[in-house]
This record gives sequence, structure tokens and C-alpha cells, in this order.
Amino acid sequence: MATLAEIRAKLREQESRTGGSNQTSGGDNAIYPHWNMAEGTEALLRFLPDADPDATFFWKERLMIKLPFAGIKGQTDSRPVTVNVPCMEMYGESCPVLQEVRGWFKDPSLEDQGRKYWKKRSYIFQGFVVDNPISEDSTPDNPIRRFIIGPQIFQIIKGALMDPEMEELPTDYVRGVDFRIKKTSKGGYADYSTSQWSRRERALSDQEKAAIDTHGLHNLNDFLPKKPTDVEIKVIQEMFEASVDGEAYDPERFGQYFRAPGMSAPTGDPNKGASAPAAAPATPAPTPASEPVAENVAQPAPAATTASANEDKPSSERANDILAMIRNRQS
Repeated sequence: MATLAEIRAKLREQESRTGGSNQTSGGDNAIYPHWNMAEGTEALLRFLPDADPDATFFWKERLMIKLPFAGIKGQTDSRPVTVNVPCMEMYGESCPVLQEVRGWFKDPSLEDQGRKYWKKRSYIFQGFVVDNPISEDSTPDNPIRRFIIGPQIFQIIKGALMDPEMEELPTDYVRGVDFRIKKTSKGGYADYSTSQWSRRERALSDQEKAAIDTHGLHNLNDFLPKKPTDVEIKVIQEMFEASVDGEAYDPERFGQYFRAPGMSAPTGDPNKGASAPAAAPATPAPTPASEPVAENVAQPAPAATTASANEDKPSSERANDILAMIRNRQS
């Protein structure tokens, strides 16, 4: 993995590209659910390096888009569902959803709709839970857990790495430091702003080193969604349009590609699905539940314009206007 100096250089490069922007975002018990901590408690974690030999950082960034649906087609008593799909910007490519949504921020009446469909950032780490305030029903045999960290905590982690007083990588086995997640509340939402790195270095215990020798470190790339195929990109576009139009989620049409958490795969003829040509389905890696915290999600700066006539329209008409704009561009 990269040295602390290399990590700092890479972070400075990213900051210069984004202008310092703070853009953001299962049932796998290997994922530590720190969002389930009681208010006023704290968990002590020790992050470990990424096994990816080409990794600069000891985390991986994940970009996802949430597509809300009014329910499930064919189920009269179904509740609204949300399907998570990968944002193509995660793979260094243009995202068809963001291409459409980016323009909505120029119209004040569409800003809220734009935020709903904007990419959500989260960060995948691995390490040990040194002090656990949560009473978990079960824990994995491998004590090297995964952590899905939101932007608020991530900014604290990243900010400390740029501090010149931090002389060694926090993941170092001998001179590394632990990280303390502290949960409070602010404005009715969970708040983790008082989380911090420990001030004292701590060498890994013999038990922790033995766990690394026994189980090995994870390559964090393995926990990112697989890159969508051309067929799946087409499906994402169709799902996006259906979501904006207020339609119910159609399992026969989309189920072989992307599903809501807990939904089983369809058993019907896959060729009756989306209008994209048939292809081997590749469902992305499941998206664990992220912490229910009000993060500051940065969107493109809205243009300083006066409110358009669309502000007086009901939401159903606005959705129709958005869909018409999408289809006009496609045609």
C-alpha cells in the first residue's frame, strides 16, 4: 500500500480537482453496523490496509444511485421500495442518470427531485472492532470486519491524514492508531462529528496478528458492485424513467438485473424483461444498509435564476415534464 506521504499527495490532488468539495453516499454480518449504536456510545475500530496491491488508500469509494418506486407491480398491498444501482462514475465513465439529473439543478422547481436521484457516496474499510458497544446477535468467525462509512465520518478520517503531526500510517501494525466512532444526535438525526483518531499509538495484539495470518486481508475491490454491462446500463435508464414517472417496480421487467433488498430473483422467462437485448444477468453486489444519518450531499450548484413557471405545477406534472425532457433528448 502507499506511504503516508503518497496518500497525502493523492488527497491533495483530489482536493485540487474538486475545489475541496465534500460531494457524496444487507444481511452480511461481516459488515459492522455502527449506525445501530445507541446515542451517547462509542465504538473503537482499527482499520487495516487494503489487500489490493495497486491501492493508494486503505478504503474504496462507492457511488450508488437510489431509485424509489411507488410499490411492486402486481402486488396490491406493496409498500414503496427503493432499488440501489451503481453510478457509472464509480468506474470512471459517464453516468446516464446523472447526465439527466445534472440539468435539473438549473430549475429551482426541480432541485429537490434532483437531490433524490443524485449519487450517494460511501466508503468501504476493513479492520477490527476493538471495543463494541452493540450487542450483536451473531458475529462472523473472521474478526476482520468491513465498515461502510458515510461522508461525515470519512471527512474526519481524511482530515487527520493531512495533519503533519500524524507521522505514521494509522493502519501500521506497530505504530498505527485506532479510530473512535462516537454517536450523538443533532436536529433529530444521528451525528458522528465528534468521532476521532486515538492520540496514542497501539501495536496490534498477538490475537489480531494471528487473525490476519489466518484469514488474510480483503481486496476491497471485491465488495464494490460489478461494472454494469451495456445491457444493464440500458436497464438502469429504463428503471430511472419508470421511477421518475411514479411507476411501480416491475419484477418481470427488471428483476433479473437489479432488485430491492430482500427481493428474490424472478423465475419467469428472462427474455420478457426489459427492452434491452437478452444477456446473462449480473446482479451487483448487495448494498448494505447505510447509516441513517443526514449527510451533506453535494450536488451541482443550482443556477442563480428566478423560479420558473414549473414551481406552481403539481409533482405529477413536474414528473411528466422531466420525462418529456429525457425522451426528447434521447430522440
